[in-house]
Amino acid sequence: MVVALLVGLSALALIYAVALVREAIRRGQLRPRLEAVALGAVVDFFDTLGIGSFAPTTAWLKLRRMIPDSFLPATLNAGHCLPTVTQALIFINLVQVDVWLLVGCIAAAVLGGVMGAPVVQRLPVRAVQAIVGLALLVAAGLYAMTNLGLMPGGGDALGLSGPAFWIAIVAHLILGTLMAFGVGLYAPSLILLSLLGLNPIAAFPIMMGACGFLMPVTSLSFIRSERIDLRVVIGLALGGIPAVLLAAFVVKSLDVATLRWGVVVVVLYAAAALLWSAARPRPVTAT
Repeated sequence: MVVALLVGLSALALIYAVALVREAIRRGQLRPRLEAVALGAVVDFFDTLGIGSFAPTTAWLKLRRMIPDSFLPATLNAGHCLPTVTQALIFINLVQVDVWLLVGCIAAAVLGGVMGAPVVQRLPVRAVQAIVGLALLVAAGLYAMTNLGLMPGGGDALGLSGPAFWIAIVAHLILGTLMAFGVGLYAPSLILLSLLGLNPIAAFPIMMGACGFLMPVTSLSFIRSERIDLRVVIGLALGGIPAVLLAAFVVKSLDVATLRWGVVVVVLYAAAALLWSAARPRPVTAT
C-alpha cells in the first residue's frame, strides 16, 4: 500500500510539473522570479523542520507586494506543491503510521481540496483578503502556543480506531477544503491528531501526504486561473525542492523557537494589512 502511494504521488507530481511548464510557456511566464526562488528556499527549508510555509510566504508576498491579494490562494498551493510532494515522499517512506489512517486522511483532504478550488477562484477579492487574513491570525496564534509550550503533547499510538479515526477523516476533509483558500493544513492537522492520541512524529506523513496529494490535484486548475503569477510559482518550486532535501537529510533538526517569534510578528502585520484591505471602504467611482 505504501509503495502504491509513493508511485501514485510521484506520477501525480510529474503530471503537474509538465502541466505547469506547458502553461508557463503558453503565458510567457517560464522565467522564475529570483526573489521567489530565494523565498521558496527559506520557507520550505523551515517548513520541513516544522515552521510551516503558507503563513510566512503570505506575509512576505504581501509585504513586498509581489502579487495581488487575490492571487494568494492559487500561488501558495501551486508554488509549494512540488516541495510539499518532496516532503511527502520522504516522510511516507521513513516514518511508520497506520496505512488506513494515512490513506483515509489523504483521500478526505483531496476531496475537500477538489470541492474548495473552484469556489476560491470565483470569490470576490475582499473575501479572499478576509479569509487569508484570519488564517494568518490563527497561524500566529499557533506559532505562539508552540513556543509557549501550550501545544498538545500527543500519545504513543501509530494509528487511530473507532470514533477517533472518523473524526480525523472528517477533519481532514474540512482542512483540505480550507487549503484551497490558502489556509495551511500542517499545524491544525498536527494538533488534532495529537489530541486524538497519535504520536506527533506519526502525524508528519499524514499531514505531508495529505498536502502532497491534495496540492497537485487542486493546482492543476489553479495554474489555469487568471489569478496567478506563474513566475512566482516556478520560483517557489525551484527554491523549495533542494531546501526540503537539505532540511530532511542534512540538517534534520534545528532550534527554531526564536525564528518562530519573528514569524509571529511578520505574520501579524500581514494579517492586519489584509484585513484592513478587506474592510476599508471602496472609493466611489463616477458614473
